[in-house]
Amino acid sequence: MTVRYRVWALRDIDAIYKYLHEQSPRGASNVLQAIHAAINLIAKQPYGSPRVEAQGIRVKVVRRYPYKIFYRLADEDQIIVLHIRHASRRPWP
Repeated sequence: MTVRYRVWALRDIDAIYKYLHEQSPRGASNVLQAIHAAINLIAKQPYGSPRVEAQGIRVKVVRRYPYKIFYRLADEDQIIVLHIRHASRRPWP
């Protein structure tokens, strides 16, 4: 499946990296690798993550790090990553 990113999701990735890089460049790299690995898994198993309350939106929890990836299936061949956020933040509407 093809993966597309909303601008918001790309900004999320950039903000996560910048924030973590200030504390630990290697840690920031590890977290981004885990996020991208989770997105690759979504592409292989798009129905493998549970739906959230919003219609058609699914959430994938990143292994080992407390981040959530919100996405939806645009059609049979395309996934759209909508938002990525730390799990301790208040719920995404």
